[in-house]
Amino acid sequence: MKRFFLLTLILLSCLSAAAFAQGQFKVLVVAIPNRYHHDYAVVAKPQFERMAQVHGFDLTWSWNSAPFDGDLSPYAAIVLLNTPGDELKGVQRGKLEAYVRAGGGVMAVHRALIFNPPGDWPWFEKLIGRTFRIHPMVQTATVRVEDASFPAAFGVPARWIWTDEWYEFHDPLVPGLRTVLSVDESSYDPTRIWPGQTARGMGKEHPVAWYHAYDGGRVFVTALGHTPALYDDPSYLAHLYGGLWWTATGKGIDAPR
Repeated sequence: MKRFFLLTLILLSCLSAAAFAQGQFKVLVVAIPNRYHHDYAVVAKPQFERMAQVHGFDLTWSWNSAPFDGDLSPYAAIVLLNTPGDELKGVQRGKLEAYVRAGGGVMAVHRALIFNPPGDWPWFEKLIGRTFRIHPMVQTATVRVEDASFPAAFGVPARWIWTDEWYEFHDPLVPGLRTVLSVDESSYDPTRIWPGQTARGMGKEHPVAWYHAYDGGRVFVTALGHTPALYDDPSYLAHLYGGLWWTATGKGIDAPR
């Protein structure tokens, strides 16, 4: 009897631990190394794992596009971490479209905003909301919070000194893009670029993070995050998790579903 009682306690303990380990939602991070973005993952992966532990969600990390061959429905959000849409081929693109139309969330980070060749997958470009034009050399600049009510802005100062690649974009492809952060072009030189290239900046309105409702799902986009060292910065990680939390749950603001 004593042995039976002990085994029962062990079983209940295991079940309790399993229940406790179950996260509040599931996230897929796809981090496919590419020519200009490969060393970031050494820092980014453990930081996302730590983020999952601190905030209690389940994390799946993938170095390739294989998850898009399977069932995406268990994931509340998919993070394209420096992974552009051109990494997805054939039916994988249809899987992502179906996932979003079913209410799934997508968070696109930095290099994921650049689709090549342009126009090859218009649905994905509209998911991002804007198409990439060019960027000058990495420089320090001032980032302004444009929407302090959005979770991706909760952990950053109203004026934030930040060093990054300042992507420039064409006009929005869809209505309803809501800017979260912008960069002050007077705080850096938008024309500082490599010989043979020309950058002129975007002017007074230069968004670097935004969100919108698209085709049934939620989308958060941030152009920040070029160098590996940035993934050690608490403010940047707070920016990422705020965006991820909203992308996965729609919570934190009254946002269109």
